[in-house]
Amino acid sequence: TGPDRKEVPLNRGTQALVVGSGRGAPGDSSSMGGRPSSPLDKQQRQHLRGQVDTLMRNFLPCYRGQLAASILRQISRELGPQEPAGSQLLRSKKLPRVREHRGPLTQLRGHPPQWQPIFCVLRGDGRLEWFSHKEEYENGGHPLGSTALTGYTLLTSQREYLRLLDALCPDSLGDHTQEEPDSLLEVPVSFPLFLQHPFRRHLCFSAATREAQHAWRLALQGGIRLRGTVLQRSQAPAARAFLDAVRLYRQHQGHFGDDDVTLGSDAEVLTAVLMREQLPALRAQTLPGLRGSGRVRAWAWTELLDAVHAAVLAGASAGLCAFQPEKDELLASLEKTIRPDVDQLLRQRARVAGRLQTDIRGPLESCLRREVDPQLPRVVQTLLRTVEASLEAVRTLLAQGMDRLSRRLRQSPSGTRLRREVYSFGEMPWDLALMQTCYHEAERSHGRLGQLAAPFGFLGMQSLVFGAQDLAQQLTADAVATFLQLADQCLTTALNCDQAAQRLERVRGRVLKKFESDSGLAQRRFIRGWGLCIFLPFVLSQLEPSCKKELPEFEGDVLAMGSQALTTEGIYEDVIRGCLLQRIDQELKKTLGANDVSCTLDGCLEVPWEQEGADEETEAEREGGTCPRQPGSGAQIQPLCPPPSGTFQS
Repeated sequence: TGPDRKEVPLNRGTQALVVGSGRGAPGDSSSMGGRPSSPLDKQQRQHLRGQVDTLMRNFLPCYRGQLAASILRQISRELGPQEPAGSQLLRSKKLPRVREHRGPLTQLRGHPPQWQPIFCVLRGDGRLEWFSHKEEYENGGHPLGSTALTGYTLLTSQREYLRLLDALCPDSLGDHTQEEPDSLLEVPVSFPLFLQHPFRRHLCFSAATREAQHAWRLALQGGIRLRGTVLQRSQAPAARAFLDAVRLYRQHQGHFGDDDVTLGSDAEVLTAVLMREQLPALRAQTLPGLRGSGRVRAWAWTELLDAVHAAVLAGASAGLCAFQPEKDELLASLEKTIRPDVDQLLRQRARVAGRLQTDIRGPLESCLRREVDPQLPRVVQTLLRTVEASLEAVRTLLAQGMDRLSRRLRQSPSGTRLRREVYSFGEMPWDLALMQTCYHEAERSHGRLGQLAAPFGFLGMQSLVFGAQDLAQQLTADAVATFLQLADQCLTTALNCDQAAQRLERVRGRVLKKFESDSGLAQRRFIRGWGLCIFLPFVLSQLEPSCKKELPEFEGDVLAMGSQALTTEGIYEDVIRGCLLQRIDQELKKTLGANDVSCTLDGCLEVPWEQEGADEETEAEREGGTCPRQPGSGAQIQPLCPPPSGTFQS
């Protein structure tokens, strides 16, 4: 190798070529100082393909089993008793989205790195693109670069970003010969927007004014959340099965405790899982070989990660795409085989569960009393504060919006300004400036709740906050849709302004009453679901050494049932889940004073955005690949309501 090159193992015998002071290709938006070769060489790509193939071989059996279990849960929920208090609001039929946002920014790119003007566009599906200038975008030209915002964190403090960058490659690591001055980002940036990702190259932008920075911050945060919660929003059995399969796969690898690895599409989630598995070895083998000053090495490190991430993502997308026909067949077959026998399966499951519960009751109760009970009240109360404050902000926002419409109706019942006000009200769930108060309330308890949950191995605070924000957006959309429909039904041209306004005020009261009912139900679901996410993996890990060895004696009974929807491990987890839910329900009754806190096996895990046919989508599908599509996946983003031709029509 030449004087500027050093061979560094990528992992298990493969090599990563790290260039000490090379130059990036023209137009490369991320080439700064030392950078790994890109693309990876053939040997490296083959090694990563092998890693992905191994992951898929180990993961798909978990996925198949969870598809069967998910279909059983869905059918049993359909046939079982319904919750006593159902939703009162109409379900909004509009898919979640972000408003397209565009405008000029500057970006740190090139070699040596310089701030260069660009024109940036955030698409409605949460993909960010940047062009050399506005005309290039308007003429349909190719962007200089683009990225899906999944997994990114947005920072607007230069000092905070530099601390993060310095921590990636401490000065104690690496070869310090021929060091360059560490001048990267030393010049103060007035209105920065730093996008940081644990496995991808960082993106550094700057706005011209504080107002522009604020608008971009809201838009980018909306895009990050939209991309991140695509699986959590779906109620499709395959999406639920996928998330459960990821958790089980990681438990089999010895990883208990929820974190933010499940943010993103199915391919992005599997990519994050494999990247986390490989990261320690990759750091140990690569960082010492990176040359230059600390921040130059840090940039080279993020570019190496980006190349590895892209290769793994392509492999995961291809693997899931290849599995899609089998998955479609399996889902259809499971529906046909499980539905006729569901009663018998559930009775058999209950018998095994009863015996299992008797066997593990002692260790389970001991663990719950010793570890969970002391912290459960504080966790439940903090979860309640998190969601309660956010939904109270939603109620205030809805009341103000409906009051504005009543006032406008009195002033100008058929004018353009009234129609514009109706349209703005219909767009409220996707107006980030309006919704930011609700979203901010969901973030307030982040630190306190994180401290309470961390001892239980729960590190998924970003997912939890996104869940609260999605819930606020869903209930806002439902309330808006309900108001617009009821208003359209009760208002006629025969009414004068005062009569119409009075009817609208009655509609306002009905909608707020329905909202309060749905809000209470949503809060209980939120607390149950996230309480389980915090405590269940921890309890499973505590019982692993003693109780798991009891499972083989039940294997024969479960196999005799002859259904892949029932497994010993699944029934074992259901027993522990049921005991935890009893604890959570008891605490909810104390906290809320509720007499009707009901719980079904699956109801506590329900999440917002019940989209018919929505399912997880592979990266290949989103990029226009030929992979067969699930019904509803990759659906076009729809506006909440078009500019109204009438007065109150959604």
